[in-house]
Formats: sequence, C-alpha cells, structure tokens
Amino acid sequence: MFARRLAQLSTRTAVAPSRLVRGGHGAPQFNEPGGYLFGRKPGEKYEKEGWEVIWIGGFTIAFGLIAAGAIYKPDTRIRTWARQEAEKQMREEGDTLEYKTTAYKA
Repeated sequence: MFARRLAQLSTRTAVAPSRLVRGGHGAPQFNEPGGYLFGRKPGEKYEKEGWEVIWIGGFTIAFGLIAAGAIYKPDTRIRTWARQEAEKQMREEGDTLEYKTTAYKA
C-alpha cells in the first residue's frame, strides 16, 4: 500500500517521459567534423610558436640525462654484493674461483 502511494507521488510518473530530461543536461551536444586535422588545411605551412623549440629541446635533454643515468647507474643488487663477498672470502681461503667444465654427451 505504501509503495503504491509512493509510486503515485513520484515525479517521474507525473511527468510525461518525452518531457523528462535526465541528468539536467538536455540533448547531447555534437560538433560536426570540420574535415581538417588540428584545424589546418592541407598544404598550409606550420609556423612554430616561440616556446615550442625550448620545450622540445628541454624534453630531449631531460630524456637523454635520465637514459644515461639509468644505463650507468651503479649495481646495488644484494646478489652482486653477496657474490663479491663470497669471491673475496674464497680468495682469502685459497680456493679457486675457476670452475672446470665437463663435456656432456647426450
């Protein structure tokens, strides 16, 4: 009984569905395509703005520095440190670091 009365009081049932605007934004907006990429006609020469050269140069230098830093960074892995320590300890004890290879025949 309560649910039926609540449904009758609802504004959605009181207003015709054709007049109901959901979300309050109205009809969806659509811009017709102009036909030109970035608003420039084909064959039109592009003129760079003053900040573009500095911007591109700055990004190129920053990328180069980051790449060089990533390539030449020191090896700080725990595995490398443990190997160096183990080799040092083996040298102190007089063990050989060279391993003999055996021929494997299948």
